[in-house]
Amino acid sequence: MEQEIDTNQLGEAIVMKLKTIYDPEIPVDIYELGLIYDVMVNTDYEVKILMTLTSPNCPVAESLPREVEEKVKSIEHIKGAEVEITFDPPWSKDLMSEEAKLELGML
Repeated sequence: MEQEIDTNQLGEAIVMKLKTIYDPEIPVDIYELGLIYDVMVNTDYEVKILMTLTSPNCPVAESLPREVEEKVKSIEHIKGAEVEITFDPPWSKDLMSEEAKLELGML
């Protein structure tokens, strides 16, 4: 019988991993920046992440989603990861956490 994996713990591990990825132009991680809209894990432990970029012309538009996929796939028990980019709704400073705003001197 397969060992049951705690999805809450898995979710926390994914968030912790996302907090190690930074937008190269802004010294704040992509999670606190509000770029991550949703994280879904299916019963096969495959992850789908819905995220945005600060702008459609973001210089890391190709490399950042790939980095997110690779880092999430490196988490124990995760069998796959897919990132979907959306601009609906578009990113705005309102999506940033209090921590990110404080870090950037916006509070």
